[in-house]
Amino acid sequence: MEVCLNKILSSLAIAGLLTGASATAADSNSDAGLFAKGTKQFTIVGGAGESFDESYFVLGLGAGYYVVDGLNVGLQVESWMGADPSIFKVTALTNYVFYQVKRFSPYVGAFYRYTDIEDRDSLDSAGGRAGVYMAVGRNGYAGFGMVYESYLDCNTRVYVSCDTTYPEVSFAFSF
Repeated sequence: MEVCLNKILSSLAIAGLLTGASATAADSNSDAGLFAKGTKQFTIVGGAGESFDESYFVLGLGAGYYVVDGLNVGLQVESWMGADPSIFKVTALTNYVFYQVKRFSPYVGAFYRYTDIEDRDSLDSAGGRAGVYMAVGRNGYAGFGMVYESYLDCNTRVYVSCDTTYPEVSFAFSF
């Protein structure tokens, strides 16, 4: 548990640095809009998930920062509740948004995830995502896509599958 707590605290510290980093305002000549260099984003995660033949309620928060136009790095935490065992996830991620396409901006990304599972060994996974973002209001956008995730230290004698693909719906606010 101590190793898990250290990983979680380190991840949260990185998120704090990302969201608290002093950045210059987005370049006024940039055409990237919500995806411009220097833009910070805040993500709310909510929904349902399934694991261990159980249905979960998922809540989470994320923070990100555009290091260059279109390229975001970030951190996200999720808590899976309402079933046994409880699950907690910390995800480091990066996405590139093809902001040049205005109405629907395609994105691709990669991530590394640490998953703490109550009374079981933790799991590490890596994966990729692709989809589209649509502007929602002046400072927000919705995302719709697919995710592929592969569990790196998965034991097929314990888990039914070590790879999964699932749909993704997201909402983010930029400032």
